[in-house]
Amino acid sequence: MHYYRYSNAEVSCWYKYLLFSYNIVFWLAGVAFLAAGLWAWSEKGVLSDLTKVTGLHGLDPVLLVLVVGIVMFTLGFAGCVGALRENICLLKFFCGAIVFIFLLEVAVAVLAFLFQDWVRDRVKEFFENNIKSYRDDIDLQNLIDSLQKINHCCGAQGPDDWDFNIYFNCSSESKSREKCGVPFSCCIPDPAQKVVNTQCGYDIRKKSKSQWDDQIFVKGCILALEAWLPRNIYIVAGVFIAISLLQIFGIFLARTLISDIEAVKAGVITLEEGKAIQGSGPKAVLQN
Repeated sequence: MHYYRYSNAEVSCWYKYLLFSYNIVFWLAGVAFLAAGLWAWSEKGVLSDLTKVTGLHGLDPVLLVLVVGIVMFTLGFAGCVGALRENICLLKFFCGAIVFIFLLEVAVAVLAFLFQDWVRDRVKEFFENNIKSYRDDIDLQNLIDSLQKINHCCGAQGPDDWDFNIYFNCSSESKSREKCGVPFSCCIPDPAQKVVNTQCGYDIRKKSKSQWDDQIFVKGCILALEAWLPRNIYIVAGVFIAISLLQIFGIFLARTLISDIEAVKAGVITLEEGKAIQGSGPKAVLQN
């Protein structure tokens, strides 16, 4: 079968390979996230017993890494193959997914601004649930320790929040050596100590609260994060704008390539159709 192709309808190689390059970065990043997540789960024995994930009351950071990796891998794959093969279905899937993620980000930002008290309560509840699981998952433990050390805070609203954890609880039933204490990440670091004292928080909450200020951070992490946000609002806004521009750029490339492909397909007609169109002209004139 023979085809006619209009000279002004063609797929731009510039947009095609630019979209491919754009997506190959996300695809490789997705592969890296998936590899790191699966390796971490294998080290913790989760791959051999998936009930460890559902049994954890708090957040497993590795699960978050895997979810991000799956999303990036899927979108990167769809964008790469769709661009190279000029597949409209894959390109529309990629474009629609990016639009959905972009709108979801905007909606979350707006709702978080409008319902600040509700968000604060959910964050408090989330942090307290993770405090309960502090000793149940090493990655969660490292995440909480990093958060407390970086922000110079302790607990969700204060050191007493560590009563939610069975190991740090002050109740008489607890037999833990860490009873009525706090993790070492709550301790004010001593510049003279070159080795981290992981037992610095033992029995600290048995003392009067007036003695806490010299040994541990007394500010809750929610208050610390609320104080951090206004100080770094330009950084947060810059990151959000940069991510948004990348997403908009990807949407623009995908839509442009889709339009080019559709234009080429619309401009291709079969030889038989062309002959039929040419043959209908004289007949129409004779009839008139």
